[in-house]
Amino acid sequence: MNLSQHNQFSSKASQLLSWGHWFTFANIGLALLISLSYLFADSPPTSFMGITYMLVTWLSHTSFIAFIAFVLTVFPLSLVFPYPRHIRGMAAVIATCGASLLTLDAYVYFNLGYHLSTSALPEILSLLWHRLTSSPALTTILASAVVLLILGFQLIVSNFTWQRLEQLKQLKFARYAISFLIMCFALSHSIHIWADANLKFDITKQDNVLPLSYPTTAKSLLAKNDLLDIESYNQAHNVKINNQNINYQIPTPLAKCDDYAQKNIDIFVFETDKQLADFIANKTVYKTKQFLQPTDHDDMLFSLVYGLPAFYKMAILKDKTLPAWQSQRRSIEIKGIDELSFINDQAHTNSVIRVIKGSDTLISHDETSQFFAFSLASDSQEVVTTSVLYSSDKRISKVDGLIQPSDLMATSVGQYLNCKAIAKQTMLGVNLYKKKDDMGVNYSQGVVIAYKKDRITLIDSDGNFKNISAAEGFSIEQGLDIPFLVQSIKKLKTFTQ
Repeated sequence: MNLSQHNQFSSKASQLLSWGHWFTFANIGLALLISLSYLFADSPPTSFMGITYMLVTWLSHTSFIAFIAFVLTVFPLSLVFPYPRHIRGMAAVIATCGASLLTLDAYVYFNLGYHLSTSALPEILSLLWHRLTSSPALTTILASAVVLLILGFQLIVSNFTWQRLEQLKQLKFARYAISFLIMCFALSHSIHIWADANLKFDITKQDNVLPLSYPTTAKSLLAKNDLLDIESYNQAHNVKINNQNINYQIPTPLAKCDDYAQKNIDIFVFETDKQLADFIANKTVYKTKQFLQPTDHDDMLFSLVYGLPAFYKMAILKDKTLPAWQSQRRSIEIKGIDELSFINDQAHTNSVIRVIKGSDTLISHDETSQFFAFSLASDSQEVVTTSVLYSSDKRISKVDGLIQPSDLMATSVGQYLNCKAIAKQTMLGVNLYKKKDDMGVNYSQGVVIAYKKDRITLIDSDGNFKNISAAEGFSIEQGLDIPFLVQSIKKLKTFTQ
């Protein structure tokens, strides 16, 4: 009797395992369909090997994830609890949860450029909350429909494969499909090993496209976002962040400034701390020690005037492109900055913003004007440094977090001149009156600079990275925050064609 029960138990378990294989095949097909969105989320590879790697990795890696999910969930349940009706229902629910999670991850990756993770939880929740609040009814209907469609698919497949199990066992499709997927799996890893050894960035930049794949490095992250000069690297093994062929695209149509406020703003840049101290000696000023400026003076001055990182400097100076907000009513005057002197050709006597670099003997200031004042960064081994910023606006001294030179122009145009739409549309600097989060991005001396609270991440020309403290300047031993850097690089590239 015990032997008979054991045989019956074994028979049910065997049947369930056979059914589980076909149920997994069906879910592999569903996973491949959902994961197609990952392939369209980024720019496609350009080489034949890159395209081949993308396809074989998509097939093998997605199939592997679906198979592992079966092994970790349905397989042990089938052995411990071999009751077909219950197992098939439980498997359908588990598979629905897995496929729904994959769909959510694909949606997040398509919109944000990174996968679900605890470190990216605030950004992910913000994305989902924005989608829900912008169109609550439609979002709820679509989300519910996706989950119900997946559940319906799972129930149909679960019942169909169980009822036709004997017929399915006769098919030779399974063994051929398994052999093909194993071949793709081996081929994808072989191609990646070859690409990593031979610096084929068209392949290695795909490392983090699919979920649970290769961990992204700083170098592959830059390559993925077209910020590596790969040709130079192949020739001289000297990788440089690529801004040689950047085309600065002025947003169109340009927003109008109907409620323009007539104010004068002065931004004083002193060459020494003594000159700065002499200037503020007899003035009512407010200060902050959280002013983050590049140590390269030319890059800093460009960012100050245009409200943009120096990533765009080469393209803008080559074409002598004026600041996007420049007009007869909103004119800017430049003094002491030879590289940007061409802007004065379009300036008028009623200039409302003056950027003046020099000593205190060159400065005349109307006491009724708003002003910012700071000194140039002294020699430093770092790409950026923090210094003191003085302002006539008490509100600026109360801003939480770091302030960049580009923020001063964004605040001048957006807040003091009341042209908020133009500032938001044409600059990466932040209106300090509207600053909501303590993070930002900059670029200087071929280095991507991204900060989040007190931590500054620098990705240098070799694709290496370093974290430093903004307040103290010491190195921070911390890993690469991929979601944050993806977001920063996307922001840096806002105005590229």
